[in-house]
Amino acid sequence: MQRLNTALAWFAGLLLATLLGSIIQTQFNLAMIQGLGAPVDALMRLESTAHDLLNFAPTYGVLVAAAFLIALPVSGLIARWWPEARIALHTLAGAAGISVALVVMNQLLPATLIGASRFSTGILALALAGALGGLLFAWLSPRPDWRG
Repeated sequence: MQRLNTALAWFAGLLLATLLGSIIQTQFNLAMIQGLGAPVDALMRLESTAHDLLNFAPTYGVLVAAAFLIALPVSGLIARWWPEARIALHTLAGAAGISVALVVMNQLLPATLIGASRFSTGILALALAGALGGLLFAWLSPRPDWRG
């Protein structure tokens, strides 16, 4: 039962980080368009956000899943020896996982696929979404019993 609860907590964190990341990405893209002089009204922001939640979020979710599949077990192992820092560790792991995934992706691919990750502020904003996903995972996941 503990594994199922951990998996559900992981999925909830993944979903939160993915949805927030998609919204952030959309707003960064619209800000870049607006910076070029194009008008961007509230309706366009809402429609674009909904469109990206349906079309971009699933793809971005793969990146978040890969990051969380590495980062959260690592933070879980560290929390094994530092249990009082468990929530902070998972929160930091969510942020670090997203940051590392974005930087590695930007270095390996010939083009930046996620517009917000062209800027340090965008990576920071997406990492914050990852941190919130890690925090949700920490809150929802059962505290492991490490007593042998």
